[in-house]
Amino acid sequence: MGTEDLVSKGYDIPPEIQGQVTVTTLDKIYNWSRERSIWPMMFGLACCAIEMIAAAASRYDIARMGMEVMRPSPRQSDLMIVSGTVTKKMIPQIVRLYNQMPEPKYVLAMGACASGGGPFKEGYTVVSGVDKFVPVDVYIPGCPPTPQALMHGFMTLMKKIEGQSIKDVSWYQKAPSTPLPIPVLGPDLMNPDQYAKIYAATHPAASEADQSESEEVQA
Repeated sequence: MGTEDLVSKGYDIPPEIQGQVTVTTLDKIYNWSRERSIWPMMFGLACCAIEMIAAAASRYDIARMGMEVMRPSPRQSDLMIVSGTVTKKMIPQIVRLYNQMPEPKYVLAMGACASGGGPFKEGYTVVSGVDKFVPVDVYIPGCPPTPQALMHGFMTLMKKIEGQSIKDVSWYQKAPSTPLPIPVLGPDLMNPDQYAKIYAATHPAASEADQSESEEVQA
């Protein structure tokens, strides 16, 4: 907020410092610095990774947005770009990498495959969207999306960061953060959060016996 805005709101600003003083909030400074220093994680899954590489090259040059430092370690990254087809064999590793990233962290689903399975959605090896296992902040449509579309996704993420407040974000709360459950690849992909439902569906007799026992205990 400039001094002209403060004067218009009735604040008494000495004329000699008008035009030289700016009043802002801690949230605005904090978010301004974060949104212009995003460090993506350096990995690609499929063909969308080629467009991601092109966005970092000289023609598009994401360095002007402060995003050129792609880190090879999740512990030094705050943006996961899921660029390509997510298979059932790969999703446990993606969730594990996500859990190793420090807060604040964001996920960008690049392309139709990462967003919803894409043309391989009916395949038995493909996950129908990475958002079934990790929270996604920005979706970029396309197969594959162009480097311009990826840059638009970056700017959309920057706007989201700009609107966040230290008072509300989860990583500044006193409650400890809980890591996401890592899926297990068995006969099919299994989410540990769904183990009780899987057991009940595959062992109906045992689940009925457990239910009857619980009813007897309550009686």
